[in-house]
Amino acid sequence: MQRTGIFVGSFDPFTIGHDSIVSRALKLFDRLVIGVGVNESKRYMLAPKERVEAIRRLYADEPRVNVEQYSDLTVDFARRVGASFIVKGVRSVKDFEFEREQADINRRLTGIETVLFYALPGMESVSSTVVRELKHFGRDCDDFIPEKLKI
Repeated sequence: MQRTGIFVGSFDPFTIGHDSIVSRALKLFDRLVIGVGVNESKRYMLAPKERVEAIRRLYADEPRVNVEQYSDLTVDFARRVGASFIVKGVRSVKDFEFEREQADINRRLTGIETVLFYALPGMESVSSTVVRELKHFGRDCDDFIPEKLKI
């Protein structure tokens, strides 16, 4: 039986922290679906299609990675793509508490387990929010973006 996990987020934009989680998750899963979440009530720096295409380019040489857009509940997305696990990254105690609560609800609703990956040393402060803010103020943020995604 194939072990499939989903790694979900807005990925606006996709950072080296996200890339680190994908690389580490591929050691555990036969297939990883990256779910680019879309909430119509939120404003994004990059359009959903741009985010999906950028991540697809990044993993074009990795056949075990699929990238899809979704706008429903994460557990419904997981069921739709045949995933039994949700992959999440955790940078801090604050992240941990939020993800612990989400994992509990997701498990109660569907039985899907959540696997947490702690940020590697030096990546605890890397976030899409930081990258968006740096870009907004015209600052260089190349250190936080995977090499293949740099323009």
